[in-house]
Amino acid sequence: MLGFLTKSDYLLRETLLGLKRGGWMNWAAVSTVTVLLFLFGSSLQASWQLESLLNQFGNQLQISVFLKTGVDAATLLPIVAAVPRVVEVQAVSKEAAWESLVTDLGISDIRGATAQLNGNPLVDQLKVRASDSDDVATLADALGQIQGVDAVEYVDEAVRRIAELNHGLSWVSLGVISVLSLTAIAVITTTIRLIVMARRREIEVMQLVGATSVWIYLPFILQGVAFGIAGALIAWGLISGLQEFVSHLLNQQADFIQFLANGLRLSPTQALILPLALLGLGSSVGLVGSLFAVRRFAAR
Repeated sequence: MLGFLTKSDYLLRETLLGLKRGGWMNWAAVSTVTVLLFLFGSSLQASWQLESLLNQFGNQLQISVFLKTGVDAATLLPIVAAVPRVVEVQAVSKEAAWESLVTDLGISDIRGATAQLNGNPLVDQLKVRASDSDDVATLADALGQIQGVDAVEYVDEAVRRIAELNHGLSWVSLGVISVLSLTAIAVITTTIRLIVMARRREIEVMQLVGATSVWIYLPFILQGVAFGIAGALIAWGLISGLQEFVSHLLNQQADFIQFLANGLRLSPTQALILPLALLGLGSSVGLVGSLFAVRRFAAR
């Protein structure tokens, strides 16, 4: 136990000493990693949020099922409710639909409008909600086959656009993150190499007294990991602050914007995975960069 504490104390002191001697190069490495992880975290969060919006649109997106003239909505309601992938069915009588339409048009005399058209021109309808956005088109086809159904209408443009945006964002993010990862590794490699060169006399003394390459260069590797962890913490703070700011703005807007705000909230699992993913990527980039830096010196 005492030996472990002694070794840990040595690694901690040497790592902190190396970071102290890094100077402004430390900030260059940390800031580069921060930019990388901020974009990575933002793209990952955006991907989750777009998927959440897709699911939310799938749950909220209504399929309007218009019935044939003379068919009562209450008669078909249990039949439609039994169709797979149907979450909820709401019956709307033609009288209620006509009253709502006339009100929306700003006409106060409902009876007069009805008389001018020789009666209510509408038909009963059912408003159906699907279990998932991917099921909307299939469900609409199935509902159209039910006897007594005249037409089925749904709006899938928003869902399709969001899906395309999510797909495109994934590819763009992958390219940008790949380039920034290489950049961050290069900056960390350069920083660690400068620190190693600044301490080359100390390293030579350690080699003369029999210290192994592992104990000589492990503190430098830990410095690279420290750059990654620091960048991850800063990026997480920036992402969290931005998320809170956007949510606060959206919550002050209209109902539809608040609906979007609800879709932008991360689940508890996602809120836990995000910082872990940032720490994992940051540590990996720092580790790879520091290994590249000490490889040449350790091989001598």
